[in-house]
Amino acid sequence: MNHSKKYGGTVVPLVTPITTDGELDLLALDRLIEFQIAGGVEGLLLLGTTGEGPCVPRSLRRAFIEHAIASARKRLRIYVNVTENSLADTLAGAKEFFAVGADAIAALPPFYFPPRPAELTAWFRALLDASPGPVLLYNIPMTTHVSIPLEVIGELVGHPRFVGLKDSENDAQRHAELLRRFGGRTDFSLFCGVGALMTQDLKSGMDGIVPSVGNLIPKDCQQQVAAARRQDWATVDACAARQAEVAAVYQKGRTLAQSLAALKGLLHHRGLCSPHVFPPLLPVSSAELEALRVELAKLNLA
Repeated sequence: MNHSKKYGGTVVPLVTPITTDGELDLLALDRLIEFQIAGGVEGLLLLGTTGEGPCVPRSLRRAFIEHAIASARKRLRIYVNVTENSLADTLAGAKEFFAVGADAIAALPPFYFPPRPAELTAWFRALLDASPGPVLLYNIPMTTHVSIPLEVIGELVGHPRFVGLKDSENDAQRHAELLRRFGGRTDFSLFCGVGALMTQDLKSGMDGIVPSVGNLIPKDCQQQVAAARRQDWATVDACAARQAEVAAVYQKGRTLAQSLAALKGLLHHRGLCSPHVFPPLLPVSSAELEALRVELAKLNLA
């Protein structure tokens, strides 16, 4: 791993804490951010998949980002996900978030009308040309049903505002090819967003990871990245085992949406935020919440 790169390391996709009535819980946001900073992580991704980004009302987004940036006080890097099908709305969101101090944005592909590679290249190029600041592309076909082709990335690499890619496609061969084609560049960073692929990707030279389990164990995630930088592969593997053990508590046997609700349930037991989620997600039941508490205790995280 290249520690000298501006973009890299552990970037935790932070949950979005809310109250019973669906309003932002800014005190909980402060707690979550301080917990991440104490864990030593290098960045936060706000309004991402783990943060229920597409479900967060537009009326709440600016206040959320503004408060998070003020709370972080430049102690880590703030990335903000922009989820829109309209290019104009994507740009408006980017401009709004940069105006309040975001370090970079992450941009999903438009997905309502599945784009052909030429259309996708043109859409992203227009975004990069007009963006006020750095942009990472965010590939997550599990939710968008659009896989950003490597040929599209190749067409755009070198653009002064295209600084990286967060790839959450669970395809080891794709990640290996990403590293072969685009790894090692000084002007471009690759982030892995798939828990099962993070260890191999770090060993192969990827610049960073974006682990949802970092919400619960940020220190372990950052230790894994630090170990990869010094090529301490035994520690990388040990951290990976711990991450998999903790992640299984909220992910195993659940859909993505259910896992996000369970993750908030675990964070609730740790005193960090409420278990409430945005519609159409549903919070875990009281029985499930209790079961999560028992599992948390087994992991010495209660």
